[in-house]
Amino acid sequence: MMLNFRTKFVAAGALALSLGLGAVSAKAQEFINVLTGGTSGVYYPLGVALSEIYGKGIEGARTQVQATKASVENLNLLQQGKGEIAFALGDAVKLAAEGNTEAGYPGKLDKLRGIAAIYPNYIQIVASKESGIKTLADLKGKSLSVGAPASGTELNARAIFAAAGLKYEDLGRVEYLPFAESVELIKNRQLDATLQSAGLGVASIRDLATSVPINVVAVPAEDVAKIGLPYLSVAIPKGTYEGQTEDVATAAVGNFLITHADVSDETAYQMTKLLFDNLDQIASAHAAAKAIDLAKALDGMPVPLHPGAERYYKEKGLIK
Repeated sequence: MMLNFRTKFVAAGALALSLGLGAVSAKAQEFINVLTGGTSGVYYPLGVALSEIYGKGIEGARTQVQATKASVENLNLLQQGKGEIAFALGDAVKLAAEGNTEAGYPGKLDKLRGIAAIYPNYIQIVASKESGIKTLADLKGKSLSVGAPASGTELNARAIFAAAGLKYEDLGRVEYLPFAESVELIKNRQLDATLQSAGLGVASIRDLATSVPINVVAVPAEDVAKIGLPYLSVAIPKGTYEGQTEDVATAAVGNFLITHADVSDETAYQMTKLLFDNLDQIASAHAAAKAIDLAKALDGMPVPLHPGAERYYKEKGLIK
């Protein structure tokens, strides 16, 4: 009888120890899902680079890159706890915090927390030369892809159109397509133009420019001024795309890396630190990342900083 009790005690202890070790193991396993955009955009290659950096630099981390419809979907997924860090456009983040339902949010996304301001997105409107589109007014009666529905790109398209006194109804046809699909339709003469909000030198437009002659359509500074912040008047430098012989005026909006309140302070700290410790590797994934600058990391942040990110910026003297 005594032996039976001792056997049960040892077995129970072994089970408790097993469960205990399992708990330690589970705690050590950190899952980081990086939310990006379409695979032909800028977010995706940068997300792949971040995933590799976090996988090596954060102890016990298991990372994954998720291709999405970009800003709006990313922010909704963060609110639901279905991602740990995401790329998003500044105006999309601002509208998410405000709970703008027209922009594609169910209500105020109150769990969003900031990691860093990164690089600007340039609103790039490109038409086939054959279409004859040279100005925004020339888009009337023509076919245009404005990005995935309620994406950050499409929010940019709405803002640009409103400032220029245009409506979607003025177009011959509106398509809501990702970058790569838009380009394929233009190549096949099934679409006149595409509006893409991305870093300079985005792969989809480079591909288009090497396939068919293009016109890069200007967004005049006076239209950008009508929209106001966070939109800024900038230029797409000549030679950015094949056949582009002059600087072209357009608008830019800042991109941000965003996380959520349930991510641990230590993980958010490491994600922020590793971002700035590995800028060369990130820039090698896409040239747009060359514009990431620690000195500008807090510029225009539309949501509260994550405490982990705040700790890093205090260490660097950006926050007193």
